[in-house]
Amino acid sequence: MKPAVRAAMIATYAIFGLNGLVFASWAARIPAASDTLGLGAGQIGTLLLVGAVGSMLSLPLAGVISARFGTGNTVRIGGTAAAVAATSVAVGLAIVSVPVVAVGLFLFGCGIALWDVGQNIEGADVERLVGRTIMPRFHAAFSGGAFVGALVGAGLSAMDVSLSAHLVAVAVLSLAVSLWTPRHFLPETTADDAPTAPEHDGTRQRGLGAWGEARTLLIGLVVLGAALTEGAANDWVAKASVDGLGTTESTGAVMFAVFVAAMTTVRFLGGPLIDRFGRVRVLQASLGSSLVGLVIFVAAPNVPLAGVGAILWGAGAALGFPMGMSAAADDPTRAAARVSVVATIGYTAFLAGPPLIGFLGDVVGIRNALLAVGVAVLASFLVAPAARERPVESDEPLRTASDRSP
Repeated sequence: MKPAVRAAMIATYAIFGLNGLVFASWAARIPAASDTLGLGAGQIGTLLLVGAVGSMLSLPLAGVISARFGTGNTVRIGGTAAAVAATSVAVGLAIVSVPVVAVGLFLFGCGIALWDVGQNIEGADVERLVGRTIMPRFHAAFSGGAFVGALVGAGLSAMDVSLSAHLVAVAVLSLAVSLWTPRHFLPETTADDAPTAPEHDGTRQRGLGAWGEARTLLIGLVVLGAALTEGAANDWVAKASVDGLGTTESTGAVMFAVFVAAMTTVRFLGGPLIDRFGRVRVLQASLGSSLVGLVIFVAAPNVPLAGVGAILWGAGAALGFPMGMSAAADDPTRAAARVSVVATIGYTAFLAGPPLIGFLGDVVGIRNALLAVGVAVLASFLVAPAARERPVESDEPLRTASDRSP
């Protein structure tokens, strides 16, 4: 492996890991934020929706920004925005101001969206040069960072350290690492450097033309279910454990850590399985495990059984998103545009779905509301063949998944 590729791979691992840590630093302590602000599940859901709106506004622009300024600068912009946002949320919690927290979460959503798309485009480029499936391991780094963030959150909660102080420390770390690490990414090719042949025209390079491609949208639907089940767990496992099982906040954070640990393990080990059995079979097995684990978690009468459900749920949620990113990047000439589209669909579900579950939770309880995720998981299972490996495209018309042999 060339030194530049190895350096880019290490940098990509680092930036995925930091992204997970930053996200989990907030997610694992949502119950603390709820208590500080005096908000119920539906009201916290509204706050989470504010962050999701920020992401949904930024995600369609992420491909444009990446094509214009490069993936490294996209990550830097996102990391800086996330650091400012974490500081804003910290201030809002310190002065018990819901509007200030809302502004911070909106900016947080914008920053995380840009950061996520940038890191996934970089990961797809590195994976293609390495020549084997490694995208799940990048996402394992994200999950590993989230696991560390969840454990830190549990520890700080047990020690009664304020969430505000926690978030300020996260902001400093986010700013430092996100500004420095992308210097080791692969050399940038921006839109101004792209070829002018029809398949590389400006529209496609910026991710707009890919919105009309059937396969890309079906891959997006696969990722939607996987992202929703992961996002719902990130935002609600801790609180569902506290509310539904009567546990402490620290136990709820540990339950979230169990989910993340299972997801991280499968992501780390999943690459060889994908290379051996193919994306479709592994996807369907993963989505089935996620659905079973979700049902067990919701129905469990005690913490140990709910933990078993969280393990199956986390293991099943592990590979859908990274496999979707790899499938979108099968053709290197169109990878940036398609990764941007699929990431937009996935992250919209990842961020917008959990707040809606919060609203439903006000009616049926947050644990029961999580069953709504199963509908999206089933839809993803049915369209999983769209992610089947395909060669670099020629000018042949796009065929459907049913036209291809396993």
